[in-house]
Amino acid sequence: MFKRCGCRDPQTGKDYGARCPKLPRSDHGSWLYIHDVPPGPNGRRRRTTGGPFETETEAEVALTGSLAELHGGGRPDDTGLTVARYLDDWLDGKASLAASTRRSYEEHVRLYLKPGLGHLRLADLRDHHIEQLYAAMRLIGRDLHGRKRSPLLVRLLEVRKDDPNHRRPLSASRLRRVHATTMSALNSAVKRKKLGVNPAEHVELPKARKPRPLVWTAPRIAAWERTGKRPSPVMVWTPQQAGAFLDFTVADRLYPLWHLIAHRALRRGEAVALGWTEIDIDDDSIYILDNLPGSVSGADDNLDLDGDEYTEPKSDAGYRTVSLDPATKNVLTTWQARQDEERAAYGKAWVDSGRMFTHPDGSRLTPNGVSQRFERLITRFATIRHEHAEHSWTVDQLAARHFMPEDAIQTALAFGPLPPIRLHDLRHTAASLTYRATKDLKVVSELLGHSSVHFTGDVYTSVFADADRAAAKAAADIVPRRHPPGQVEPDSLDDPTPPPANGPGLDL
Repeated sequence: MFKRCGCRDPQTGKDYGARCPKLPRSDHGSWLYIHDVPPGPNGRRRRTTGGPFETETEAEVALTGSLAELHGGGRPDDTGLTVARYLDDWLDGKASLAASTRRSYEEHVRLYLKPGLGHLRLADLRDHHIEQLYAAMRLIGRDLHGRKRSPLLVRLLEVRKDDPNHRRPLSASRLRRVHATTMSALNSAVKRKKLGVNPAEHVELPKARKPRPLVWTAPRIAAWERTGKRPSPVMVWTPQQAGAFLDFTVADRLYPLWHLIAHRALRRGEAVALGWTEIDIDDDSIYILDNLPGSVSGADDNLDLDGDEYTEPKSDAGYRTVSLDPATKNVLTTWQARQDEERAAYGKAWVDSGRMFTHPDGSRLTPNGVSQRFERLITRFATIRHEHAEHSWTVDQLAARHFMPEDAIQTALAFGPLPPIRLHDLRHTAASLTYRATKDLKVVSELLGHSSVHFTGDVYTSVFADADRAAAKAAADIVPRRHPPGQVEPDSLDDPTPPPANGPGLDL
């Protein structure tokens, strides 16, 4: 689009065209558009123009209609339709959506798209409107350094004020998920001839880089104790740390769940969705067929669940058979016997959900509830150590206070600080343990249900490096040496006799 007027150069008498000094004024000149059309019979380039129009907005609407006609879509209808009303209609028309996807769309529309774009006419929506929305979203929860909040940012904050995570900044990955919803909604508008083109198609987004898992090494633990900050959102326990946690929680009712994830790398949704029909004790196997996802509410990495919707695994590789080691098999067999006792105790009140891991009454667990319990156990580990150090509480006193066996208390006191991880990070820990044991990336990839070995290697590079260093040292230690590598016998430094030019069998 461009602006033109009828002014002439007084010296030459020719039209100023785009050089008129008054064109930057909003009340001077008219708007026109120009775009390519299919070439003619001779193959030469052809263009069409439209206008004049009094405002840039009128020219944009006309350009959209012209482009739509060019591509066989006809002119957009419902020119008075607002973005807010269109989004409501779009969601109502998505009858076949999975419940988790619908929750995601509804949240994105409610928290971002409606307050940011809802007041605009759909026909007037342009890429710069969407770019302004995304720019405001990136300011949520961040220090403005004295700058005044824009009206757009104020609207976004107002609609989020009752959200428990309203002060948390949005990650690049969340922004990309909102953009995916925007693209889906506006692509549908183009198909339904309400828009000529999708204005979100060429909006650029910041790169969403997945954080790499890091191992909780001694220096990182020391830094965390000083600052309270984790080196990465994704942290992985060492084998010793994982063992300390399992020893500490062995009497916890959900210990079998922690044990299974720590050793066989299930996602929390897969573990919660696991049914007794998917375990073959005789074959030492469990079959991953379902996943119970969390909703997108609030935080990016601590998801809530709103309803019980079992879905398929994330990819074809997610359908997998997971082998059970003897210890894990024994843990699950013991757990099944305990659940049978709970079933008998509840009698008719028992809820027959069919799930392997349940509440005491048989009802289903939720991923969010399981994550919260896991985090409370890690916090309790630290609390016990603090109470012993600061208040000199004895083992039996701590056991009575926290309703835990004395062995668990002694584990917490003897081990040292247990740094925090998320429940999903326990899966990363299982991957690390398996790689240490097998040094086979393909085995680890299949255990995790990843679609490719390359993806596994890329994600876990920093975690596996520690195991690779240990393997390198073990390989070097196999070679017998009279002196440690890198050291030379002192006498050899003073020996003036030069060595022979060629050793035995090395004639050149």
